[in-house]
Amino acid sequence: MRIHFIAIGGSAMHNLAIALHKKGYQVTGSDDQIFEPSAGRLAGYGLLPDKMGWDENRITADLDAVILGMHALKDNPELLKAQELGLKIFSYPEYIYEQTRDKLRVVIGGSHGKTTITSMILHVLNFYGRDFDYLVGAQLAGFDTMVRITDAAPVVVIEGDEYLASPIDRRPKFHLYKANIGVISGIAWDHINVFPTYEDYKRQFSIFIDTIQPEGKLIYCEADEDLRELVAASDAKVEKIAYDVPEHEVKAGITYLLPDHVPLEVFGNHNLMNLNAARKVCAQLGIAEADFNAAIASFTGAARRLELLLKTGNTNVYKDFAHSPSKLKATIEAVKRQFADRKLVACIELHTFSSLDKAFLKQYANTMTIADTAIVYIDEKTFVQKKMTPFTASEVREAFNHQEIVFFNHSRELENYLLNINFYSSNLLLMSSGNFGGLDLVKLARELNTVSS
Repeated sequence: MRIHFIAIGGSAMHNLAIALHKKGYQVTGSDDQIFEPSAGRLAGYGLLPDKMGWDENRITADLDAVILGMHALKDNPELLKAQELGLKIFSYPEYIYEQTRDKLRVVIGGSHGKTTITSMILHVLNFYGRDFDYLVGAQLAGFDTMVRITDAAPVVVIEGDEYLASPIDRRPKFHLYKANIGVISGIAWDHINVFPTYEDYKRQFSIFIDTIQPEGKLIYCEADEDLRELVAASDAKVEKIAYDVPEHEVKAGITYLLPDHVPLEVFGNHNLMNLNAARKVCAQLGIAEADFNAAIASFTGAARRLELLLKTGNTNVYKDFAHSPSKLKATIEAVKRQFADRKLVACIELHTFSSLDKAFLKQYANTMTIADTAIVYIDEKTFVQKKMTPFTASEVREAFNHQEIVFFNHSRELENYLLNINFYSSNLLLMSSGNFGGLDLVKLARELNTVSS
């Protein structure tokens, strides 16, 4: 099989390219720019394009398929040539389905927790030596790629993003996988550039339920009221399995699953609900609850999800991918509850298109209320790059309904502010889908003042 990737440098795209290369396919690709870690990983498998940019001469009639990434535009010369030649053109979710149509497909959807739930399932399956394929949105310990596609594995576990499949396919990705077992972790409005109203966004999850194959399973979070109502209104011919926060207790900064007091490396109600979703999925795959609990005890978390950067006797520093209002609130609550005797300094970088939209900003109201110090950072260059009107500090405070918020738009000012705080008996939580203007967060964590005065 000869496969060409247009926009091969994307996170999912380059991992799929590597997976197909490992399967023995002849893989080529192109992109106008490829950053790390994609560039190094592609180079390691001999898949990095010789030169950057688009070239229609790469598209020939003997290609079996062209896989189109979201980064490409509709007028991409390679895409136009492929269309002219009548080649088969797939989005990567379409191609994942083509490769897994004979497997049991588990698809994890929802506005939050997708990566963590998927990672937990993979961890447990790997713990017991199961053979499985997967697509996950983060690099996981013990897995060399984020995508695995084989002929032999009977099951595939897929993180199902609700964003659009490709420039020429405006369907959400998770609609295309045709799940046998589907999960919805919750619904919180996102991607407002594509789904301009909450009702439009919510409808995508209703459609997802309809794509679950007959006699399939829907595993959903009953703590989410809107989701609960959406599931109740669905007449899809699927078995509906609800989950919530499992019984647990927190002692001395460690969370234990009850009744067997299984200690966990992860914490927070949102992660416990993620765990319960993963446990319900694994039960459908033949893994008993006691076996699941034994395996999940060693799960340390997905990359950039409450990732521990520093731990001293009285201070922890975490980096988290949280950026939407629901994720922000849940992550702050998790750290505050886990370390109730410590103060919490919480810092969010607003970076996504949705979070920088003035109409959407009010969705952040009351999300940082329980933090002892709440900081909002927006790199001033981000507004320029996205051609959007900058926020003032007062606009941010009003939208968050929090007049004590400390606001920064220069990374060095944020860094200096944090370095002048005494973090003794305090935790720092840094949340962003960006990079805080290029700050070295590990170096920052090491330089914080954590000494009792």
